[in-house]
Amino acid sequence: MTTYQKYTTTVVGSYSVPRWYESLEKQVENGILSKADMADAQFRATQAAILDQELAGIDIITGGEMHRRTNNRHAPPNAMLNYFWEKIPGFSKETRPKPITPKDPNVFHPAAVCTGPIGDSDLGLADEFKTVSKYAKKDVKITMTGPHMLAKVAHDEYYGDISRFMQDLAKVIHRNFKQLEAEGCRHIQIDEPLFAISDDKEVQAAVDALNLAIEGLKEDTLTQVHVCQGNYAVGADYDGQIGHRYFDTGRYPAELISNINCHALLVEHDFASEYEGLLGNKQLAVGAADVQDLNIESAEVIAQRVREHKWLAPEQTLITSSCGLNHLPRHIAFGKLHAMVLAKQILAN
Repeated sequence: MTTYQKYTTTVVGSYSVPRWYESLEKQVENGILSKADMADAQFRATQAAILDQELAGIDIITGGEMHRRTNNRHAPPNAMLNYFWEKIPGFSKETRPKPITPKDPNVFHPAAVCTGPIGDSDLGLADEFKTVSKYAKKDVKITMTGPHMLAKVAHDEYYGDISRFMQDLAKVIHRNFKQLEAEGCRHIQIDEPLFAISDDKEVQAAVDALNLAIEGLKEDTLTQVHVCQGNYAVGADYDGQIGHRYFDTGRYPAELISNINCHALLVEHDFASEYEGLLGNKQLAVGAADVQDLNIESAEVIAQRVREHKWLAPEQTLITSSCGLNHLPRHIAFGKLHAMVLAKQILAN
C-alpha cells in the first residue's frame, strides 16, 4: 500500500472563517448584496486559506472549505452537512430540528429530510479540486462528509434502514471520488464523527459503506478518514455548546473503525492510543494541535503529544489538528499550523 512520508503534516479541512462572513450573508438576505458577491468573498477567502497553509509549511493542504460556509459558526445550518444535502436528490429542501447529541438533548440543529431514493449528483468535489489546485503549490486534499453522518443526522422518511441509506449515499460519493481521480486528485478525506454514539451493528454498516465509497480507487490515491469526538467551537458565540466534546460518551469503537480500508485515520491525540495494535499497515494522523484551546501550543508541546504514542513508528505517523479550524481567529489558526510544522522538524531530528 502506498503511504505518506513520516510526520507528514496536514489539516482536517476547514480553516478560519472570517467573522464578516455572517455580515455578508445578512446583506445577501436583505437584498443589498447578491449571492454572486458572497461567492466572490468565499473565493477570495479560499485563496487566503491556501496561502496561509503554504506559508505555515503544511505538506497537504485544502481550500479551507471556505465555499461551504456562509458564516463563521458551525450551525445553523450545519455547513459540513447542509452543503451536500442540498446537492443530493432524495433530500427535500426543508429542514426540521433534531438533537445532535445525547450530551445536549436540548440543543437542536436543522436537519434535512430524506423523502425518496438517493439519486446521483455532482457534489462539486472535482470543481473544488480544480479551483484549489490552480492556486496551490502543495499537494491538495479534498474532504467529504461521510455516508454515516449524512444519513444519521437526517430525518429518514423513506429507507427505514440506515444501512441501505448509507449504501446509496456511498455510491454517490464513490462516483464523485472517481471524478476527483480523473482530475488528478490523489488525497481524499472522509469525515465521520458519530461512531461513538452508534451501536456496533450500525458502526459496522458505516464501515461497509465507507469501504464501498473508496473501493476501486487507484493505489496512489491516498485516502484518509477523520474520526473525532466533536471538537466543536468554544465560546459564548457558539450556541452555548462550550468546552466539551459532543460525542465523548465513554465508548470508542476503535476495533471496528480500524476495518476501514483507508490509508490513514485522523484522530485526536488523546484517542490515538485506542488504535495500538489495530492499525495494520495504515497510518495514523495524531491530532496534536487542540482546536478547543484558544492558545497557540508550542512546537515542543505538539511534539510531546505525538511522542506519547511510543508504539507508533515515525513512518506510520502524520501530524494534524484535533478537528477543523473554522471557528478560530486567523492568527491562532495560523499559529497552530506553524507549530505543527516546527513539531515535525523536532520529531524528525
